[in-house]
Amino acid sequence: MKNLAIIPARGGSKRIPRKNIKSFMGKPIIAYSIEAALRSGLFDEVMVSTDDVEIAEIACKYGAKVPFMRSIETADDHATMENVIEEVLLKYTVSFDNFCCLLPTAPFLSASSLQDSFKIFISSNRESLVPVLRYSYPIQRALHVVDGNLVMREQQYIHTRSQDLKPMYHDAGLFYWMKVVSFLKEKEIFSSSTAMYELSELEVQDIDTEKDWKLAELKYKMLHAKG
Repeated sequence: MKNLAIIPARGGSKRIPRKNIKSFMGKPIIAYSIEAALRSGLFDEVMVSTDDVEIAEIACKYGAKVPFMRSIETADDHATMENVIEEVLLKYTVSFDNFCCLLPTAPFLSASSLQDSFKIFISSNRESLVPVLRYSYPIQRALHVVDGNLVMREQQYIHTRSQDLKPMYHDAGLFYWMKVVSFLKEKEIFSSSTAMYELSELEVQDIDTEKDWKLAELKYKMLHAKG
């Protein structure tokens, strides 16, 4: 069984300039994803898909491969992750059974999470696996505004105890496992047969703004504090 790690990292990030190689706790943030993939021992190849020469050089420095540069079409603001993955899979002359798409801004990603999720992915016999985080508060009690009034979105749950409501989850945005054949057929990460791998809040942090970045660094310091 051959596995490919794909780390998409274009150079044109807007909200945080040069986000994918910005220094996070002393090294480029993309290095954390590369190192976690390599330490996991799961992959026949760990590659970075990029249109940027500097990103390619840094990726190679930390042990990834950049066998080809990303096309203009998949490097613009409108290209989807699925577009990037399809391009990578079709360009390889080597065949892979599964791939894992790892986000380049995931400093909390661990080799053990990749290993554990892969076991679930294989044993479940599903076409894909997505890591998720449970909502800390029941979303069935969500509020919204109607004609200026604050109202409960799902009125049928207004008297239901929180512990009696079904847990809900959201995409953790760290990595995605999928069978190559299934992806090339469906062209979707969330396939018709998707397993889940639940993460804790300590393992997940969105990094979309400078404020998010600072919070992530504080969280990282706290998690790795000695003593």
